[in-house]
Amino acid sequence: MSNFLLGAAIVLSGGLVGVEFCVAVFINPILDRLPNNGGLSARADGARLLGRIMPFWYVATVVSAGAATALLWTTASGVLAGIATALFAATIVLAVTVLVPINNRVGRWSHGEHPEDWREQVRRWDRWHYLRVALVNVGFVLLTASALIPAG
Repeated sequence: MSNFLLGAAIVLSGGLVGVEFCVAVFINPILDRLPNNGGLSARADGARLLGRIMPFWYVATVVSAGAATALLWTTASGVLAGIATALFAATIVLAVTVLVPINNRVGRWSHGEHPEDWREQVRRWDRWHYLRVALVNVGFVLLTASALIPAG
C-alpha cells in the first residue's frame, strides 16, 4: 500500500511540477510579450481555469504524500517523504495567503477593464509563483528520492 501511495504522490507532484514550471517559464512570459496587452485576457482566463483545478490537485498531492509518509515514517524513505509533504503543504499556505488573492483579481479582469497597475500585480504574482515552483520541484525530487531508497 505504501508503494502505491508513494507512486500516486510522485505522479501527482510530477504533474504539478510540469504545469507550474510551464506557467512560470513559458506561458506567462509569452503572454506578456503579446502586443497591446493581448496577454491580459489570456492571463485572466488562465487564472479562472487553473484557479478552479489546482486547489484539488494540490490537496490530492498533500494527502497522498502524507499518507505515504505515515506508512513509511520509521524509514529513511518516510523522512524524505515527510519533508516533501511539508513543502507541498507550504505551497498551499503560500497560495492561500499570497497567490490566490492576486489570482482572484486577475480572474475578474478583461482586456477593457483592468486597473492601471495590472502589470505590477501580475509581476508580483509571478515573483511569488517562482517560489512556489521551487518548493514543488524540491518536494518532487525528495519524494522521488524517497522511492529510490532500498527498503530495510
